[in-house]
Formats: sequence, C-alpha cells, structure tokens
Amino acid sequence: MDQVLFNLSLLGEYPIVNLKIVIDGIMIGALFALAAYGLALVWGVMNVKNLAQGDFVIAGGYVSWWLAKYGVHPLLGVPAAFVVMWGIGWVAYKLVISRVVEKDLFTSLLATFGLAIMMAQILNLLFGSDTQSIKLDYDTLYFFDGFIDVPIAKLLGVLLAATLAACVIIFMKSSRMGQAIRATAQDARAARVLGIDTEKVYAFTFSLNSAICGAAGAIVVMVWVIQPFYGITHSIRAFVIVTAAGLGNLPGVIAAGLGIGALEQYGSHIFGIGYQQAIAVMLLLAVLIFRLIQQRRVRKSLQ
Repeated sequence: MDQVLFNLSLLGEYPIVNLKIVIDGIMIGALFALAAYGLALVWGVMNVKNLAQGDFVIAGGYVSWWLAKYGVHPLLGVPAAFVVMWGIGWVAYKLVISRVVEKDLFTSLLATFGLAIMMAQILNLLFGSDTQSIKLDYDTLYFFDGFIDVPIAKLLGVLLAATLAACVIIFMKSSRMGQAIRATAQDARAARVLGIDTEKVYAFTFSLNSAICGAAGAIVVMVWVIQPFYGITHSIRAFVIVTAAGLGNLPGVIAAGLGIGALEQYGSHIFGIGYQQAIAVMLLLAVLIFRLIQQRRVRKSLQ
C-alpha cells in the first residue's frame, strides 16, 4: 500500500509523469484500436463474437518474428503478416466459422474459444513458450530535458497502425466489396435479395479481420513482446473497446482504444506492471455492467 501511495503522489508532484504515461498509453492504445476494429467488423457483419481475436494478433507477431530471424526487415514483416494471416483467416472461416455464422451466441463463443485454444497450442509447439520480441536499432527521442522519451520504434508502430486503419476505411467506403460488407451488416437477407453473395462477404470479412490482426501483431512484436498464451489479453482488450464504443462506431473504437491504453499505463504505474492484465479484465467487467444498466434503463423507458 505504501508503494501505491508513493506512486500516486508522484503523479501530483511531477505532472510531467502524467504526460509520459498518456503518451505511452496512446502509442499502445493505437494497436489495441486496430485489432478491435477487426473484431467490430466480424461482430457487426457476421454476428460472431470472436474469442480468438487476440490469438490472430499473436500469430501475426510470430510471422514477423520468424521472418526477421532470416533477415527480413521487421517493417516488411507487417505486410507479410497481413498476407499470411489473410490465408490463415480464410482457412479458419472455411473449417470453423462458416459453420457457426448466424447461429446462437453460445455456439459462436464455443467455436471461437476452441479455435483460440488450438492456435495457442500450435504456436507453443512451433515456437516455444518463451516471450519474443524484435529489437530495432532505432534511436529514442527525448523531450523536456529527458523526462519524456519516445522510442522511434513505437512512433513507427503508431504510424503504421494509422496508415493501415486509413487504408481499410478507404477500402470500406470506396470499393464494391466494402459496400457489400456494409450492406450485409445492415441486413443480410436484403443483401441476398439484391444479389450480394453473403457467403463470399462473410469469408472476405473474416479473412480481412485476420489480416488486420496479423499486421497489428507484427507491429506489437516490434514495440512489445509476444508469447503463445498472450492472446487472451488482446482479445479482452478488443472486447472492451468494441463494447464501449459500439458496433460501427469507428471514431468510438479509436477513442476507446487510446483511452484504454492510457488507463492501463496509469494502472501499471500505480499498482505495478504485474496488474496490467488484471486491469484489462476489470475494464471489461466495468463496461459490461455499464451496458447492462444502460439497457435496463432503455427497457424501462419503453414500457
């Protein structure tokens, strides 16, 4: 408790510490938002709650890490992970997800939970259980007489995440497939009547989600660490962000991702780095309770 009180006192005595925490949170939160946007796509279009979301992120990180061992630059690992995870997402859709689309909630949760366990075990068998990361030989920028440090690797990660998010947004708004995805999300039955192949849309959407997660993982391994069983924490964060922001609310997803990144950094500063994953779980519970109270109020107002 004394350590917690001391850490809290630092925030008041040295306001610059708050700025450092917020900057670190934003840089990490941008990656959370990227993975959450993929989940929002799958959830909104297919009504599938993908519990394997974080495992796709970790798998993408391992793709980039493995390529880096053979001399491929980590920045090139981002598009490579995007392509590889696209293929893995397509296979996962054909073998598993296609059987639970439009099924009840419990069925989709059970299927994707099994997929998450299988992916974690495969990664563990292939790469071992040690944490891995890619060390980039980039400098660190210092501000305010060295009190604020911004590693260029993290800054590049934010820029890559923002670029990928912008490309996905442009694709969704400008391409025929993007229009088909949005139409299917609004009303799948009406989309079929209009001649849209919803099965193709579903396969494309899940593959795109997997590819986005793969690119996010390739960025994560450059600025953080990965391990086969770390997927659950990324899944929880994605669920918190989407639940808090709401489906189809891209600005909300971005804001929630950055906010949760900052909250986690504050939590790890106050309580210690060991509580960072617990904070993600607590945030999920808090958001679910808030949404439940909100729904009850809406029901009472309609009665």
